[in-house]
Amino acid sequence: MRSSLLSASSSSFPSSVSLGAASSSGGVHEQFFTLGEVPGVLWTPEGATGPRPLVLMGHGGGHHKKAPGVLAPAHRFVTELGYAVVAVDVPAHGDRPKVEEYDRLAAENRERIAAGAELAPLIAEFQALVARRTVPEWRAVLDAVQRLDHVGNGPVGYWGVSLGCGLGVPFVAAEPRVRAAVLGHGGALASAAEAARITVPVEFLLQWDDERVPRAEGLALFDALGSAEKTLHVNPGPHGEVPAYELDSTVRFFARHLG
Repeated sequence: MRSSLLSASSSSFPSSVSLGAASSSGGVHEQFFTLGEVPGVLWTPEGATGPRPLVLMGHGGGHHKKAPGVLAPAHRFVTELGYAVVAVDVPAHGDRPKVEEYDRLAAENRERIAAGAELAPLIAEFQALVARRTVPEWRAVLDAVQRLDHVGNGPVGYWGVSLGCGLGVPFVAAEPRVRAAVLGHGGALASAAEAARITVPVEFLLQWDDERVPRAEGLALFDALGSAEKTLHVNPGPHGEVPAYELDSTVRFFARHLG
């Protein structure tokens, strides 16, 4: 087994990564790494050898690569399905430095909201800006991780809700290696055009009483998906209160489509 992550193929990223701390617990091996300025973490079954499916996970706004909402499903994908899972901090989140442009936009948005502007278009504007940076970053991370002997070139899935959906839709649309995606808590204003280019199976989560993404926007994004197989999972409650049993469905969804 190779002891390090290998280089990304994109010329805009460095030829090697730097490894950080590693540990194992409960059958899960956790390896921190950086690819250029992108910090990430890779989870694999303890003692894993040979290729396996891989799930890339996108965290929510204001969170990071090891937020509880990422860590819980990641561990289940590893322990129950034998998958590899990778997550990285998106710009201006987690272990990444602040971005002046994003701070300026956030300040402007706060002023616009105070003046009565709607929240959803402002979120969409921010997500579209960040996605232009994260899509090539995530593709480079996939290149590097899939060159590991204990990950390999198996099928790839994507999981991301909220900001992870806003950034995930353009990523899934652009990345042919992704065979199935779990998305949700996002709206059509940010990425309807990219959603139309997605044709892989999608499980889509929507909170009926979402205070951040208007219900009509979430439904419009689901409708915009070009997938022949797409399932809408609707639950009552606000943005962050997804029922725990939805994770059971997510595990079954990836097992069905990634093996």
